[in-house]
Amino acid sequence: MAEVSDEDFHEILAQTRRFVRTAVVPREREILADDKVPDDLRDQAKKMGLFGYAIPQKWGGLGLNLIQDVELAMELGYTSLALRSMFGTNNGIAGQVLVGFGTEEQKSRWLEPMASGDVVASFALTEPGAGSNPSGLRTKAVRVGDDWVISGQKRFITNAPVADLFVVFARTRPADDSNPGIAVFLVPANTPGVVVGAKDAKMGQEGAWTADVSFTDVRIPAGALVGGSADIGYRAAMTSLARGRIHIAALAVGTAQRALDESVAYAATATQGGEPIGNFQLVQAMIADQQTGVLAGRALVRDTARQWETNQDRRIAPSAAKLFCTEMAGKVADLAVQIHGGSGYMREVPVERIYRDVRLLRLYEGTSEIQRLIIGSNLVKAARRQQ
Repeated sequence: MAEVSDEDFHEILAQTRRFVRTAVVPREREILADDKVPDDLRDQAKKMGLFGYAIPQKWGGLGLNLIQDVELAMELGYTSLALRSMFGTNNGIAGQVLVGFGTEEQKSRWLEPMASGDVVASFALTEPGAGSNPSGLRTKAVRVGDDWVISGQKRFITNAPVADLFVVFARTRPADDSNPGIAVFLVPANTPGVVVGAKDAKMGQEGAWTADVSFTDVRIPAGALVGGSADIGYRAAMTSLARGRIHIAALAVGTAQRALDESVAYAATATQGGEPIGNFQLVQAMIADQQTGVLAGRALVRDTARQWETNQDRRIAPSAAKLFCTEMAGKVADLAVQIHGGSGYMREVPVERIYRDVRLLRLYEGTSEIQRLIIGSNLVKAARRQQ
């Protein structure tokens, strides 16, 4: 049951679309040049409730379900991905860990300021030796009296330079057959021993900040253990990541739609030999492939979100959607550059930025290779169970 009616959601979606296309799109070059989303756009996003769109209304959010979330994500993907990155972890992988697994006390302490944008939460899972597969985690949490002491190194942590709260995954004991031994902790950024490294210089996604974060003998109270149990960390991570993969798939569709729109507009106006290049059949064929990919991706995302909400499939479909849509966005962006010819290789042309931005979509929140392993292994396991 959705918290937000179809009518209300239609208005939220229309407002977001207007904001993206009239306020953010014209300032994409500014975001690229400054490597920062302007403060006034951030303030507008806060006022619109975008920092908490997927957080339940009980905790001050808009309360969108995943079916609504993906429609919003397709709009947010239409512009610089730095915009969505500002509030993506609050609503997504960090926020959903709290929504799904936090104690009532933890939810009341953190979710409201996260929903308003007063607190930026950061999802601290990835490490130098553990990325798409969290079972290789080396960050440790040791019980000392009533407290926990965390030590370890995290890498490529989104929003780390501006984070107020880190949702930290750490190993409390060696993994065994019954339990991977991973727990989740809420660590305020100002806790002694937390050090955020320099901002990463990346290929693309300017304005979406990531950095290393080190934890050296960071002491936190027992109440900082998410869910009050050391045994729910791995499940929290897997559930949150699976949901996040559907969101990323939707984001990829939105970006691919922008690349397609830029391609069609260019083909209709740019001339070669006095004729619009859109009249050439080989250019039309590239546009046709782009359109087919976008339509297929949009249909897959919508169906996957529906299956998540009805609890039909929360494992295979999210990975299939992320795999297909992010790979599709890469192909559509590549064709967009090709259609633009030399212009498409010029910095500050939208398709050049999109070409760089979408490359990361196939890496974060589980690489394409990890998605293939999840899909393949789960299908084989299901077949074995039926024998």
